[in-house]
Amino acid sequence: MDHIMSKRILRGTWVTLCIILLVGGFIWLLPILYPFLIAWLIAYLINPLVRWLQITLRLPRWLAVTGALLIYAVSGGIVLAAAVTRMVEELLILAESLDGHLMRWKSWFVDWTQSEGIHNIINEINRFIANNPGYETTIHNNIDQTAQSVGSAITRLLNGLLGGILQLLTSLPSMGILLVVILTAAFFISNQWTRNMIWLAKAIPERFRKSFREVWLDLQQALSGYFQAQLVLISVTAFIVLIGLLLLGVNSAFTYAILIGFVDLLPYLGVGTIMLPWLLYCFMTGDTSLAIGLAVLYGVIIIARQIIEPKILASSVGLDPLPTMISMFVGLKLFGFLGLVAGPAALILLGAMSRAGLLRDLRNYIMEGKLR
Repeated sequence: MDHIMSKRILRGTWVTLCIILLVGGFIWLLPILYPFLIAWLIAYLINPLVRWLQITLRLPRWLAVTGALLIYAVSGGIVLAAAVTRMVEELLILAESLDGHLMRWKSWFVDWTQSEGIHNIINEINRFIANNPGYETTIHNNIDQTAQSVGSAITRLLNGLLGGILQLLTSLPSMGILLVVILTAAFFISNQWTRNMIWLAKAIPERFRKSFREVWLDLQQALSGYFQAQLVLISVTAFIVLIGLLLLGVNSAFTYAILIGFVDLLPYLGVGTIMLPWLLYCFMTGDTSLAIGLAVLYGVIIIARQIIEPKILASSVGLDPLPTMISMFVGLKLFGFLGLVAGPAALILLGAMSRAGLLRDLRNYIMEGKLR
């Protein structure tokens, strides 16, 4: 019995070590190979259009790939340019209204400092200092330290903002080179797509090909369904926000709708990241009608998400909302913003491996020393 248990422990340790090495190697190589992974994804996405151009227009493979890349690039560029142009227009309108907001905040601050409550607090402080002269130096030191801390925080914020803008400007040439590398790699991968897939299939041992094929087909369907589900959820959220803000008469409604739609990807908070501070600010500044309208709009978004999200995820991906949210949160903590995609992708991969029997095969190998 001890001999059997020791073999199981050794096999389990070996499997765990292999998994750790594979995951660690992937994480280590990802910063180096990610342009080619993106290129492979682009080649995979344009492959149906390439085949259609080959069959319908009888174009050679290289010309069909070039045409497909141009169609996707031009279409994406037109949509992006239109969206950016609209957002810039609304941001300019928003910037013009910023002076009015600053004057309102200044007036509100002056009124607050001249209010009876503030004067009572100042009188109490002066009375306390008069009765306790030994505390005057301590109070002044604390005030100076607070002012220095606030000034330092503002300086760090401005330096960070300016540094980010400078870094963005200096990275534009490297981003252009990266884009050229990705498109060039996508062309070569797509041009030799069939040969590459045959080589990849031969690289997998024959006894595992069926399982890997099942995992790939399941993963392909699940990932496609997941991205479609997220696109539907973002679109629904942005549409509800756009209609609600237009009814409330808010300027730059389109920009706010796009921004809140993408923020909705964040786990836990989602649209509350923007909506809650906004409606609290409206309450504080006395714009009660807009605050109530934003609160109602926020409630409508939450209810709509709770109704449609489980159905969309279950029908498109076969995932429950809670595991999906946990995977997004864990991915966000481990890998940053990209973890919002990597987390659910890992969950989908585990599900596909389970349905294909790979997890069962690993268990059989650990327990009995055989895969089947």
